[in-house]
Amino acid sequence: MTDTDRRVSGTIHVRGEGGPGDGAWAVLLPPGRYDAERLVHHDTLELTGLDAAGAAYPAGAAPAGPRPGDPVAVLTEGPLRLVALGRVARPTVERREDPDDPQSDPASGSLVVAYTRRAFDEPVAAEGLTLDGPVTALPAGAYRELAERLGPPPERRRWLVSLDLPIEAETPAEAVRLFWSYVRDLGPQELPAFVSPSGNELAMQAFVLGAEANQDPEEDD
Repeated sequence: MTDTDRRVSGTIHVRGEGGPGDGAWAVLLPPGRYDAERLVHHDTLELTGLDAAGAAYPAGAAPAGPRPGDPVAVLTEGPLRLVALGRVARPTVERREDPDDPQSDPASGSLVVAYTRRAFDEPVAAEGLTLDGPVTALPAGAYRELAERLGPPPERRRWLVSLDLPIEAETPAEAVRLFWSYVRDLGPQELPAFVSPSGNELAMQAFVLGAEANQDPEEDD
């Protein structure tokens, strides 16, 4: 996990300043992917359809492309914000250009990032950073400055998360099957999950779409 001891407010080096990249990369999430990554926990981020030859590099950098172990800053647009840190990982499944032919050449344009730090709930501004595409090589020091903007990670706590659904069924087993069907079909977009710190159930909050949601109709009046 990437831990830092302080926040910084300095300007991030922009493309063309500070010399060539030092093996770090900025990855821009495709439209709509931010919500998907925020709603469900994933250990890795996999992006396909990327053209490695089209990746952007700082002036003087060799176009080697991301390599396993390289640090990655994951960002989203509108405005540009840092949402996660990670490292380039090897794909768990090697994709082929022809899925029906296991002997065909490996497909290009795939990138897997193993998360080391997530900030999807509280992204930090990444002003001063210039991206030229979905994958951009970062100038020396830019990744470190982005990581420092996150500050130290919050202390991990134990939480109780519950999901209660009133279900009509003929047997308990059928009720359980219907429960999982509702969870699968409705998901975090529609079902409220209730979370409270362990030992303090009175502080329970409801979350829908990854954000706190009021479930008391009387308070809406």
